[in-house]
Amino acid sequence: MADVWSVTRRPRWRRVLWPFVRVSADARGLHVRTLLRRQSVPWGDIAELRVHQKPARTPWTHTPRRVSLVPHYERERLLPLPRSRSSDNPDFDAEVEALRALHRRHGAAEPRKVPVVSYRAPRRGWAGLLVVCPVLLACAAAAAGSVSGTASDEQAWKSATACTARTPAAERRECLTTTPAVISRTEADRPKRSSWLYFTDGRPVERLEVPRDAALEFEGGGSVELTFWRGRLMKVSGKNHVWRQDITTAGSTAAWAAAFLLAAGCPAAHSLLSLLGRRLRDDKELPPVIPFACALAATALWLLPLCYLHPTTLLSSPVAITWLAVGSLVTLGLLAGAWHTTCAPVPGEATEKSAAEEDEEKFLPARFLEDTDYNPRGFGTHIVLDGGPPAVAPGPGRFAAKPIPVQRLTLKSLRRARHTDPVDRHWDVAELDDAGTPVRLAAEPADLARILRVLALEKTSVSTANPES
Repeated sequence: MADVWSVTRRPRWRRVLWPFVRVSADARGLHVRTLLRRQSVPWGDIAELRVHQKPARTPWTHTPRRVSLVPHYERERLLPLPRSRSSDNPDFDAEVEALRALHRRHGAAEPRKVPVVSYRAPRRGWAGLLVVCPVLLACAAAAAGSVSGTASDEQAWKSATACTARTPAAERRECLTTTPAVISRTEADRPKRSSWLYFTDGRPVERLEVPRDAALEFEGGGSVELTFWRGRLMKVSGKNHVWRQDITTAGSTAAWAAAFLLAAGCPAAHSLLSLLGRRLRDDKELPPVIPFACALAATALWLLPLCYLHPTTLLSSPVAITWLAVGSLVTLGLLAGAWHTTCAPVPGEATEKSAAEEDEEKFLPARFLEDTDYNPRGFGTHIVLDGGPPAVAPGPGRFAAKPIPVQRLTLKSLRRARHTDPVDRHWDVAELDDAGTPVRLAAEPADLARILRVLALEKTSVSTANPES
């Protein structure tokens, strides 16, 4: 296989201002050249190469894909080339495989399946969730806070009576004022556009926006009676037709508050899944949020009618309380089922899987980050667990392996890798005490848990065999 790889793209006529782009690779490393910048990355500085796939814009289109490189101590970045506009492109797959072959040959990378990072990967979409969920909750709180005021206005409108000569001027705003008027012409536009009623001489108002059906019912030159309440034109009464202004009801406001609250549940569920999957690698996918969305949709079937019918008596009416209690039990059951489907492991599955892994893998990629007598000059890249004493080895085998003094090690804490730790960010770091000297052990989360478990068992067996020590 050749030690030279390159991809070139010239801009199309509609992208004439785009620069000339070239991505190439040889035995020295990976080279990216554009019109404004040239950059080279040695193979030794590249931890791995990944494939990023974005969601398809429409259900009948394919998934675009790109390649990214992950340096050891820097942030991941996308390469301008190669690209693929479909999820099934043999040329793109061949280019990626050729690039990874050079990485394995000159960068000493371990051969494994290419990591594919999708839009459902962990730690993606957090920025949008941090904005959408609080905004929806704020809308729900605002709508819920206006329910009492809306209910008061609705009741005032229903109980309003006609003004009389004896009505004080200060109270005329709360009663109904009737004024005769003549419609000069009507303007009935298309269904999705505004329709208008125009009044003769612009009195008492110049025009009134009404639905198209109402504009078709009234005729130019017809006499009507206008009813005002709180300075608003609320009703137009003609000879054969009456139009009334819609007023916001407390039930609709409470239903909107419940709808905003349920809508905020979807980004909240996605945030929960992202939080639970924070220890997953970037090439793993989070479980779908569809079970939680279905539970929220089922909740809307009973919560929205309840809020609409009992906006102000939700906690005082016996019917509303019973309705709320039964619906809440149904929702809790649906949410428990969604949790079990997406988050809870199947009983026995994790145990069987871990047992199979322990039987197959005896050399786990792991590193002590400090120089010690069993890890001189940081030579260790693996921890050996093949039945003998745990040891640090420079590769998957017991060649040049150095035993780990488990009786000296004590676990202090366990945390995720930080940007200051010289390891991949998806690894975990165990902070140990080595006879008074702090040391760090880093590995994949599952591998690190297994290593710590073996070290604890080995320390217990050593202490049992030598009680004096």
